[in-house]
Amino acid sequence: MQTIQILWVDDEVDLLKPHFLFLQSRGYQTHPCTNGQEALSMVKQQHFDVVLLDENMPGLNGLETLTLLKIEHPNLPVIMVTKNEEEYIMEEAIGSKISDYLIKPVNPNQILLSLKKTLDHQSLITEKTTFNYQKEFQKISLELMDINTFEEWTTFYKKLVFWELELQNLDDSSMSEIFENQLKEANALFGKFIEQNYLDWMEDQQTAPLLSHKVFKNKVFPRLQKNTPTLLLVIDNLRWDQWKTIEPLLNKYYQKEEETVHYSILPTATQYARNAFFAGLTPAEIKKHYPQYWKDDNEEGGKNLYEEALLQLQLERLHADFKANYVKVTNLKAAKSLSDTLRKNKNEVLTAVVYNFVDMISHAKSEMEIIKELASDNKGYRSLTESWFKNSPLIEALQVAQKENYNIILTTDHGTINVTSPLEVVGDKETSMNLRYKTGRNLKYPKKKVLEVNNPEAAHLPNLSINSKFIFAKEANYFVYPQNYHHFANLFQNTYQHGGISMEEMLIPFVFLKPKK
Repeated sequence: MQTIQILWVDDEVDLLKPHFLFLQSRGYQTHPCTNGQEALSMVKQQHFDVVLLDENMPGLNGLETLTLLKIEHPNLPVIMVTKNEEEYIMEEAIGSKISDYLIKPVNPNQILLSLKKTLDHQSLITEKTTFNYQKEFQKISLELMDINTFEEWTTFYKKLVFWELELQNLDDSSMSEIFENQLKEANALFGKFIEQNYLDWMEDQQTAPLLSHKVFKNKVFPRLQKNTPTLLLVIDNLRWDQWKTIEPLLNKYYQKEEETVHYSILPTATQYARNAFFAGLTPAEIKKHYPQYWKDDNEEGGKNLYEEALLQLQLERLHADFKANYVKVTNLKAAKSLSDTLRKNKNEVLTAVVYNFVDMISHAKSEMEIIKELASDNKGYRSLTESWFKNSPLIEALQVAQKENYNIILTTDHGTINVTSPLEVVGDKETSMNLRYKTGRNLKYPKKKVLEVNNPEAAHLPNLSINSKFIFAKEANYFVYPQNYHHFANLFQNTYQHGGISMEEMLIPFVFLKPKK
């Protein structure tokens, strides 16, 4: 193992020999230096892993030396050592991106701890996280075998996502590979659970989890207040792991009051799940009561053009004495005007915003190679979501919402899954095009890999025609027609799709946030 090289800059360096001997006994090589100019010269001539820098020195003081060091070597860790406890010194040092800050007199163990924290931080985290996951792995496997209820699946999925986020930045990728296998096993069992229970839930919704068409009535409406504006933010395709990724970016502005999971209806597709959310009705009920606001898969035209009308109708059924403001953001221009919309609506009870950008990422991934390269796996997909969120007009709009005292309800219609296994399906020209579900007549498919619903009415889904059915892909499968099979199998391999049955698609976030004052 290579010896760690330390540059220690202090005008009283002769007094530090006991520290040097202690560090040498622990495998560190220390190079003394008495002033800032000499330190800058030494760093140019030799590689150092870390600099210990005295703040109070004649000539170039510690802060001035720190500034010059960071200009030339921005990634070189610097630990500031000082007798000065004044707050502004500490703030200046931290603002200059020091790695640690120690107050004199320091003992050898303090120095050692600071060095380990600075230099071995990632390896220590890797070691500890790996150890903890290995301990937890067997428990998770045993727990998976005993899950019998939708509540248990919710708790289990949250635990899986926690470990996925813990493992994603480790130096050792083998743990992530083990986790991926555990996730696949869980999704296989989740698919069986949905197959056994979903139609019963739709038949007797008293025994069901909170499903898309019940969320507004049971979760959103009770949160609305006359004297406080509420922003209902529906970010299309936002999975639970993506929410947990962007959550820290909101913590500066908002306090989380509630965080729960609800279940998307099937198909986990925008046309079905989001219309059901805004209507407060199942797709079959929407078609029956408001046929003018519903289009089947085989009909031409947009399938989500009437969300605002469906929302207003639901508010009427709930006897609300206000109307909702509705905004759909599908491009950068609309995103940039969202802040002004929120300022204008600050005296209204509810502003509902559908934000489609995550959906754009997932669909673009099938056609744009650069996006496919950036989001080749869940880690990359989360990173892309985080980068978008940090730099999008949405974060600016949420800052405006905080200043205008908006409560935030953040949710989605469904999630997505990275598909890896093509399934050949045969259908007639009326068969729908979605890669994770199909509806139509005369469908031929591998029955063991799908959930088939021969009677759409049992799933509260519209009948396209006599003898039509729905099939839903389970696990990471996706449907491909036999014509040009290999071309389309390769085209959509390792892309993010929705419409089928997986924890990622069905178990989705509902979050209530209050503005920090």
